[in-house]
Amino acid sequence: MVNPATKHPPLKRGQIDSPHHRAALGDLVLESGETIRNFELSYVTHGQLNASKDNTVLVAVSLSGNHHRLDFLIGPGKALDPDRYFIVCVDPIGNGLTTSPSSSTAQPGVRFPRFGIRDMVSSQHRLLEREFGLAGVHAVVGASMGGMQALQWGVSHPDFVRCLVAMTPMARTAPWACAVVETARRALTADPAWNGEEFTAYPERGWRAWTGVMSVLAGRTPRALEEMFVNPLDVLGWIERVTKDNVVNGFDATDWLYQSWAYQEHDVGTTPGFGGNTAAALGSIRARSLILAPPFDVFNPVECAQEAADAITGATLIEIPSVQGHQSATSLKEEDAAFLNEEVGEFLKSLPNEP
Repeated sequence: MVNPATKHPPLKRGQIDSPHHRAALGDLVLESGETIRNFELSYVTHGQLNASKDNTVLVAVSLSGNHHRLDFLIGPGKALDPDRYFIVCVDPIGNGLTTSPSSSTAQPGVRFPRFGIRDMVSSQHRLLEREFGLAGVHAVVGASMGGMQALQWGVSHPDFVRCLVAMTPMARTAPWACAVVETARRALTADPAWNGEEFTAYPERGWRAWTGVMSVLAGRTPRALEEMFVNPLDVLGWIERVTKDNVVNGFDATDWLYQSWAYQEHDVGTTPGFGGNTAAALGSIRARSLILAPPFDVFNPVECAQEAADAITGATLIEIPSVQGHQSATSLKEEDAAFLNEEVGEFLKSLPNEP
């Protein structure tokens, strides 16, 4: 079984090869009171930190993603231009590159403590303060779970973030999204390698079933597949290719279980001080906020994006004109990537005293 903690997934077309860094941040105390021992956070950077240390853009990553997730936004003339910004792309807890169940020697596998999205944000905040001596960032940008982290950044550290960009986000995980990840977990743990407590081998059949749920049914829309295939049965061969791609990427099954638990349990309203009031937590965000979502998303309901935009003072909500659903915030379609580069780039440059 490929262990992504020791082997980076193969680079895909359009991804940027950049030196990897691992910051040893000591023990990470989680919101639950448990501790991840010997915590190391994986990240890459693009561009240079300026003398006034005010040009940093933090890129947060989606469920089962890595630091390449938003590479299509990074590059000269793109929304995240390395000639303008110092871009820090972080690997979240549980993706195998940052300390995770699959990579921890002190707490391997199911001995790893459960964590949440606020713990991901806490680890990133520690990185930015300790490694780069930052007192704030220009922006936090993310899609899907990365967008959820961006919103949490605005709640947890309102004076640290000047602006945030959240694509296909949820401030509180919707019942539908909970149902999706639960179904995917059931597919994964239906594999004979699952003994009821842990995986004893690589769950090949589980990953095949998981792919059908997450990469196909939740990740696309009926109209997107209609445009892809003239012959409906051709979709079957495509599903096989997507399955093989997922296997090559080597994401660890236990890592995915842990990240999916964090995903489904998230609510910015449970941030200490807000008593479970999601709208009040969003209302505390001071950062200028841009939220982007397609007209239809089979994973993160677009109503969640609307609710977040309504609750954040002065937030801008823009519809991504795409039929790709949850995959609209990717480079799957060139026109979607071009639209996001234009909108995100203009938003980041519209701030007063922008770097």
